[in-house]
Amino acid sequence: MRRQARLPGAAELFRVTSELATDVADRVADRDLGTQRSTVTPLSAAPSARGRARPSGGTGRVRHDEKITVYISAAELLHLEKSRLALRADHDIVVDRGRIVREAIAQALAEFDDAGAACTLVRRLLAEEPGL
Repeated sequence: MRRQARLPGAAELFRVTSELATDVADRVADRDLGTQRSTVTPLSAAPSARGRARPSGGTGRVRHDEKITVYISAAELLHLEKSRLALRADHDIVVDRGRIVREAIAQALAEFDDAGAACTLVRRLLAEEPGL
């Protein structure tokens, strides 16, 4: 007897999972049909649209609305993983790599807002410019 894994159908894979996504899908459908609903809220006015992550389940993990892909070198990945393990071993802080990256970005951008051209981010980016 041959056993095969059961895979979810397309309807399950592409189902809408948030109010924001439902809102966007409704607007796209309305645009395609040439109609406009007055109950649809623009993305910029939606309360959960930007700047606020939502908890997902009881795991303590946070679900985010947006995604980016960042390519890093093997050495950078190793350094990130060693830092994650050091946080866990030395400080009892259990976090994933994504959380570390988000915190580092938040810290860099906050320093940029406070110090402007004198911040570490600007200095490092200027040092990487070709021809310097």
